[in-house]
Amino acid sequence: MHTFINVEDLGPLDKAMAEAFEIKNDRFKYQHLGKNKTLMMIFFNNSLRTRLSTQKAAMNLGMNVIVLDVNAGAWKLETERGVIMDGDKSEHLLEAIPVMGCYCDIIGVRSFAGLTDREYDYAETVLHQFIKYSGKPVFAMETATVHPLQAFADLITIEEYWKTPTNSPCLGGESVAALKQGRLEGSRPKVVLTWAPHCRALPQAVPNSFAEWMNAAEDVDLVITHPKGYELDPKFVGNARVEYDQKKAFEGADFIYAKNWSNPGVTNPADYGKITCEDRSWTVDTEHMSWTNNGKFMHCLPVRRNLIVTDDVIESPNSLVIPEAANREISCSVVLKRMLETL
Repeated sequence: MHTFINVEDLGPLDKAMAEAFEIKNDRFKYQHLGKNKTLMMIFFNNSLRTRLSTQKAAMNLGMNVIVLDVNAGAWKLETERGVIMDGDKSEHLLEAIPVMGCYCDIIGVRSFAGLTDREYDYAETVLHQFIKYSGKPVFAMETATVHPLQAFADLITIEEYWKTPTNSPCLGGESVAALKQGRLEGSRPKVVLTWAPHCRALPQAVPNSFAEWMNAAEDVDLVITHPKGYELDPKFVGNARVEYDQKKAFEGADFIYAKNWSNPGVTNPADYGKITCEDRSWTVDTEHMSWTNNGKFMHCLPVRRNLIVTDDVIESPNSLVIPEAANREISCSVVLKRMLETL
């Protein structure tokens, strides 16, 4: 695997999930793959879980790790071609990228959406420059439009806790057996991706990838609920059912995944990246969760408490935000393992 951006980059998803189970049970099994290999992590934006989980995954695989915070310890980088560089940016990405490639074997890139130019953001310009000019395998640590490592971890978490106790500590044999039994009985978890209010305009990367990966899983009944006008790009929505009535969407749900996103500009391109709804009734609280089938609560973190979700919900026994974050180490381990095997 030379690039990792979308779910199809992994190949058969059942095999990738099997690797995730295997690695979670023995995190150092493939340590030999990374010996004398170096991962370079490039951050154009802040990070906590992605930074820590990716570095930990690389270390588990025996890799050396270099972390570069762009604009905070390096020259400010210009990303556009044809620009007269007489401002505060001293180096162009097109020189910086091949230099970075000289010092590592694999590159992870984290770069958010600008939320002003939909065409530019959805073209993934920065990420594709790394793929084109670095000469190294490249994976997305969140981009303008996708966050595949998060969505992979989300799927691992759902598989782990579907038909298993809420406090299940790991993806062990009992979890897998229970999951298979649930499938044999013809049951599928109802998973709801719900928009929630926020005080800032956020990108669509997490909801895009979540929808994409849940569709790819096939054995998930995915419902997406949001105010009208907040429709995600159809290529990510796929076969999911869109329900504008949040209560109807929540009814009988097994998992609730709350996430804010700014207006995707699908129905009105002029609204792209804007906050066009501030309805606080969409905040997930105890009443919302009472509509579910004793549903588990999920969020990628960081989360704005009492805006996205209330304290009582995120602190409840049905909250999976911590094991979900822990599974980021596992999803990244699978991706890095696949890349190391091709070096």
